[in-house]
Order: sequence, then structure tokens, then C-alpha cells
Amino acid sequence: MVPWLSNRSVYVIAEAGVNHNGSIRIARQLVDAAAEAGADAVKFQTFIASKLVTKGAVAAEYQTASTGESSQFQMLKELELSASDHEALMEYSAARNIQFLSTGFDGESVSMLSELGVPMFKIPSGEITNFPLLQIIASFQKPTVVSTGMASLAEIRQCVRVLCENGLTREKISVLHCNTQYPTPMADVNLRAMLTIRDAIPEITVGYSDHTLGIEIPIAAVALGAKLIEKHFTLDRAMPGPDHAASLEPDELKKMVSAIRNTEAAMGDGVKRVSPSELPNVIVARKSIVAAIPIQAGDIFTESNLTTKRPATGRSPMDWLQVIGSRAGRAYQVDEQID
Repeated sequence: MVPWLSNRSVYVIAEAGVNHNGSIRIARQLVDAAAEAGADAVKFQTFIASKLVTKGAVAAEYQTASTGESSQFQMLKELELSASDHEALMEYSAARNIQFLSTGFDGESVSMLSELGVPMFKIPSGEITNFPLLQIIASFQKPTVVSTGMASLAEIRQCVRVLCENGLTREKISVLHCNTQYPTPMADVNLRAMLTIRDAIPEITVGYSDHTLGIEIPIAAVALGAKLIEKHFTLDRAMPGPDHAASLEPDELKKMVSAIRNTEAAMGDGVKRVSPSELPNVIVARKSIVAAIPIQAGDIFTESNLTTKRPATGRSPMDWLQVIGSRAGRAYQVDEQID
């Protein structure tokens, strides 16, 4: 497993993304919310709008619907964070005891993140086929997480191959099943595809990046074996911006993290045994062989004069066939346990 994941069985990334709306004050509040929710990391997005999109690129339908802006360039230009913003957020995250992460969308941004000491890189769904960027990211040989929205299994394999040919090993790669629609319709989640990815590409770590409404699908992903969960969150879904509407609010994020921790604890080790908590209930809930009617010494035990009742402090009903047909060595009153 990726080294920085070893402290937990499930690593939860609270995806702040661009929900700071270009404000370092709001970005700090997002760090606060992620830390208070118990997430392992808070992740932003690092890009230079002029290197990310052409000035004629149109925004996605969900982006235009939530921002009123039809130009990707104009929308993204207003959401850029400077190098000093990144430094400030890293320091603030450290003070809040939560890992700062960010997704780099271009080579210059990735290099800056590396210089800042970010411990891993994230390849967003839209960049999974960006060969030059994959080369750059792999060259740093840092743990790398790949989101796979809009990708076929063949494209995922190709991305992993490019990363491995340029400096990474599979052990450093985590692949997140993802659907890039905000919000994702439940019928399009296809959560079992995460298992297909795991089986098709050995030695990688798999997880899930969620864009559905609510928190149940990330929890289900953990139950299926996801080792990383990424989920967008915001301070307020009513805020203007491209991703707010499909994001969790702070109280929901906290509930999701708590549910994930409960789920991973509940998964256990797979060995079927009596648990410490239920051990006292064995005597209370199970039964013993007892006299159904008064029995005299020398009587033959039969199905008519014996029955089974709680508690399980006497002979086990699993000895039933051994007891039936034998003789009573003494007299028994009704409900008295058979020796």
C-alpha cells in the first residue's frame, strides 16, 4: 500500500477544490471544516487558467448552470490561487493537523506543488489522457492518485503504464473509480467498476471519488474495499460557483467521515468467532437440556420428558441424541438441567 496511507485503512480526502471562490479567507474556513470533520486531508486545485483552457473553451453545462458563466477561462481565472496562497494554506493546514493536498492541472503548477513539499500528486479525471502531464508527474516519483471519470478500463491501463514507464511503481499509484457528472445519477455510479479496476491492475490501491448527492455511496465504497475516499465539500451549497451544488456541507462531511470510520471498524478481519462484546450473551441466549416433566431415578430419557430451555449453563442441546434413550441417574424436577 502507498506509504502515506498506512496510518489508516481508509484515507479520507475532503475535496475543497475551487469552493473557496478565489478567497483565501474562505479557503481557510474550508480547512477548518475538513479538520473538524476528521478528514485525513483537505485538497484544493492548482492551475493557471491560461495554461489549462483556451479562451474559447465553453464551460460544462453544470458549470454554466451554477455560475452563469459560459466561458471556462473566465470562470477559472477567478478561481486561481497564487503561490503565496498555497504556502499560507499549507501552514494553516499543518496548524490544524490536517494534510494539505492539491491537484495540479499543468506542469508549472505540479512543479510548484513539488517545491512546496506536497507529499502526493493527484491526476484529475480530465487529465488522465494528458500524456505530457503524466510524464511530468511520474518524474517526481511521488505517490500519485488517479481519478478515472469519463475513462474506459483501457485508458486507465494506459495511464498507469505511462506513469510506470516514467518513474513510478504500481505500489505508489492509487486509482479512484469516479463519474464526472455533478451530481452523478445513482444509476450511473457503477460502484462495482472499482473492483474491476482492482482486479485488472494488480498492486495498485483502489478507491472512490464521489460526485453523488449525500453520503451513502462513499460508505458503500468503503464496504466494498475502497482505501481512499474523496468527496467535495463546501461551506454552503447555495454559494455561487461551479461545484458548490454537488458538495457536502460541513455537518454532512462530518457525518460521512464518522460513518466511514464506523464502517471500516465494522469490516473486521473476516474471522468468524465469538466477539468479546457478545460472549456474556452465550449463556443468556442459548439453551440447556432440562426436564419437561418430573423424572424419577431410573426413568428413560425421551423426547416426551425432556426439552431445551435457557440458560446455557447445563448440558448442550447438541448432546440431545446421546441423552435420549439413557437412564436418569437421579430424580429431576421440571426445568431442572440434566446432568
